[in-house]
Amino acid sequence: MDVDGQSLLVLIVVGLIAGWLANKVVGGFGLGLIGSIAVGIIGAVIGTWLLGVMQISVGVGLVALIIKATIGAIVLLLAVAVVRRV
Repeated sequence: MDVDGQSLLVLIVVGLIAGWLANKVVGGFGLGLIGSIAVGIIGAVIGTWLLGVMQISVGVGLVALIIKATIGAIVLLLAVAVVRRV
């Protein structure tokens, strides 16, 4: 897979926005900049997979990618919170 500079920048920005939004929704996670980006990028993978399995479409484009990444990041943070409590 070939990733150019522009795609990498979009991935980082979407990851940052989604990670920050998920952190605000779930709360209790002081992730910092790098942590928010990582959670957002991993959340993008989870959200795209999860919504695909559920056959839910949120559209196309940058806003849809942010929505998918945020949903996935929320799922990820909730899973981490459950594992921390056990």
